[in-house]
Parts: sequence; structure tokens; C-alpha cells
Amino acid sequence: MNDDELLELLRRDPQKGLVEVVRLYSAYVMKIARTKLGDVCSREDIEETVSDIFLKFYTSGLSRGFDIKSIRGFISVIAQRHCTDVFRSRCKRPETADYSELENIIADNEQLNGMELIAAIKKLGEPDSYIFIRKYYFGQKNEDIARELGMKPGALNTRVSRGLKKLRKMIEEGL
Repeated sequence: MNDDELLELLRRDPQKGLVEVVRLYSAYVMKIARTKLGDVCSREDIEETVSDIFLKFYTSGLSRGFDIKSIRGFISVIAQRHCTDVFRSRCKRPETADYSELENIIADNEQLNGMELIAAIKKLGEPDSYIFIRKYYFGQKNEDIARELGMKPGALNTRVSRGLKKLRKMIEEGL
């Protein structure tokens, strides 16, 4: 089905037309979303973003009577803009693993001094000790650390979360 036939179907029966647009362009829109959001979103978030893009396509096209020149061009612009908005909103969010957890570990173990904490962090091994020092001592953002290590921010957040649990257990057991 070419663009002219698809546009005609969208004008006649918008719902059937949308089904056909999703069938024909879902891989294309998914590629745009993965490229733009792969480092800041989970797979599920990217799939939700793709659904939102098709919804925006449908509502915007419906309000124009699907008077557009190119479906691919129109959906591409919507996808690029929506992914940019999602990316910006994700970058503004606080990091998922927060600093208060490390502070809680320290507070729960009042006898713990700074050198003992560093020793415990080093016992976590690489790359966890590197991540903890960059994150908690140098205040570096998770995205920057993940980029340096060649991993996704979500994977880094998981390592931080698991590392905090290990650190707490090591300190409670007396290092």
C-alpha cells in the first residue's frame, strides 16, 4: 500500500487506517525511539513512547483531516519531537539510586569512619568500587559514569542498588 492509498484509507476510516499505519511504520518508529532513548529508557518505556507517537500521529492527523503530504515525513517529525521531549524529561529526573541510602548505611553504623567506608567500598571490587567513588565522592551523574564504562544507565543503577545492599551487609558483619 502506498502513501496515497494509505491517506485515502485514513480519511475514509481513520481507525482502520491507523491499524495499517502501525503495521507499516512500527519498525521505523521503534528504530527512531531506540536510537534517541536507548540510553535513558527501559524497553517498556520505549514501547510506551512508540504508542504515544502513534496516538499523536492519529490525533494530529485527524484534526487536519489527514491532509498531509507524506505519512513517513509526518510521523518522523512527530517521533523525533516526542522522543526529544521524553529524553529531556528523563534527564531532569533525579537518579533512581539516591544518596540517602549511603547516608543511612553510615548513620546506622555510627562507629564507622571514612577510611573504613572507603575500605568497604574497595572490597566491592571493580567496577562497583569505581562506580561508588565516582558517584558518591565526586558527585558524577549516573549517565556519565555509565558512558565511561560502556554500560546503560539502567544497568548502572542496578549495580548501585545491589552494591549498596552488599555494602550494608559487609558493614553489619564488621567488614
